[in-house]
Amino acid sequence: MLGVQLAALLDGEVPGVEETLDLVAGFDAALVHGFARLDEEQAGRLAAVAGALRDTPLGPAVGEAVEKITAGSIGDEHLGVLAGARTALFGAVHDARLGRLDAALGRSRASWEEPASAPAADGPLGASRSWLQELAITGWRGVDHDLVSASDQAISALLGESRLRRLAVLLDGLVAELRASCPVATMDHVPARRWADLWARALLLTQPGVQGVAEPVGVVSGRFLPLGVDVHEHGTAVQIQVHGVLEPADGSSARLMRTSVAATKVDTIVGPALWRLLDGYPALLRALAEHRSADLADVPLTAAGDLLWREDQATVGEPADPFATARLRLADALAPAVPPLERHPVRIAEPVLLEGYTINGDTLDLDGNTLAVDLDRLPGCGPLTPELVAASSACVGLLRWDGGRWLLQPLAVQATVKRKAVEAHGGDWALGPTDPKVVKAEARAGDAVAVLRERAGRLLRK
Repeated sequence: MLGVQLAALLDGEVPGVEETLDLVAGFDAALVHGFARLDEEQAGRLAAVAGALRDTPLGPAVGEAVEKITAGSIGDEHLGVLAGARTALFGAVHDARLGRLDAALGRSRASWEEPASAPAADGPLGASRSWLQELAITGWRGVDHDLVSASDQAISALLGESRLRRLAVLLDGLVAELRASCPVATMDHVPARRWADLWARALLLTQPGVQGVAEPVGVVSGRFLPLGVDVHEHGTAVQIQVHGVLEPADGSSARLMRTSVAATKVDTIVGPALWRLLDGYPALLRALAEHRSADLADVPLTAAGDLLWREDQATVGEPADPFATARLRLADALAPAVPPLERHPVRIAEPVLLEGYTINGDTLDLDGNTLAVDLDRLPGCGPLTPELVAASSACVGLLRWDGGRWLLQPLAVQATVKRKAVEAHGGDWALGPTDPKVVKAEARAGDAVAVLRERAGRLLRK
């Protein structure tokens, strides 16, 4: 990424975005109090949403839903339409900001094609949908322990079906936050946008016939060149999301791709030990640690451009330097289309290469243009540190939109430390730490993963 590209990205706000976000804030304020208790001001906020969407395909349905809900007649279909309306508003903001980013980078992006899908049975979705509807009617301020506990049976039913596991995890996360905040009426501040994001996404995913973004729509073969790894860590789970470039075997254009693997964990397993939880994926871990490509054969592909990693369909290939891949392939790689339900500005995470900059604290300067650096996202299971980032002059990272500004999340850096050139990647320790100090510290602490597995095996044998 050049200075002129960064200048184009940061050149003011896109027209209409602030007004759209004001509409979303009005919707969220109404949801705080609940749709069963709308006063004149809150009804006006919903009416403003309907007015903004009047000339869109959603317009008639949204107008009818707002009219019915304002009159006190709240039907299942009306709340689903309102969730769709809010998602559409954020989708417009997402498209505006991602369009600015693509234009600044000169990046081409595939157009979205709705995958064919057979109508799915409602199954356990109905109970979850009813609970989410009750949340909207009651409002966040009315949430208490009884309402939160009413979700338990619905979530258990979702967990029983593998195709609904992601929805189950989403709902379980929302329930955990609500339970920890009960009674919400006593909270000084309600995280209205976050909870509304989770509510709207979950409600849309419970609609009959809605296909999850993780469903495969085809297969792909070729050479996958990793750029870097984004580590998502939670107290009970860890996921690594690998960003890279796929060179298809059929000779078609290179494509930006992602692939993810995950494992459950306990909150005491942190740092480099996280990689041992993923030892069921040796080919992927070796490709990351040794900076190699991976040769893929008929690996499932989702409509969102995600590769569903299959160890038995991947072979570790030749050395592939991520910085060389970024310099040679990022400019012409086709970016994936974004599915409708994924169109939210906080979900933007686009791989980029920046060179020739300086770092001052948590701010990057490139030809007089400044960009915030998200040091909080540096993984604790790899060698990337704030000090290395500060000493760097080249970085492969993800451009994100968060907190009303663009941020750079480093995935790999090239730096000069004590007049020596060094390079650090988030996945360098995928096969074990290479820093002698970290190795000694790990040896003193013992192998927590092995101990827990042995204890779990002993319990199962009993």
